[in-house]
Amino acid sequence: MQKSLKSAEYARLIQLLVAARQRAGMRQHALARKLGKPESFIAKYEGGERRIDVVEFIAIVEALGADPLKQFKAYLAGRPAKSPRKSAS
Repeated sequence: MQKSLKSAEYARLIQLLVAARQRAGMRQHALARKLGKPESFIAKYEGGERRIDVVEFIAIVEALGADPLKQFKAYLAGRPAKSPRKSAS
């Protein structure tokens, strides 16, 4: 598993969050204020300079008035299917 700010999977997650913010009609500074964070927090994760963790993901999505579980399911639905692992006998 690639753990990079530049991975396609992470870029897709950020696209999902940016789209959710735009659908909510919220600017970066308004979201930052709602989260109690500096605007640079939003700018850095949206710009691919900072990774967010699952706790931050939940806080961001809830601050946008969306359901974190639905957003995560939307993210998972966009992933390519992986073939099942073969067990070593």
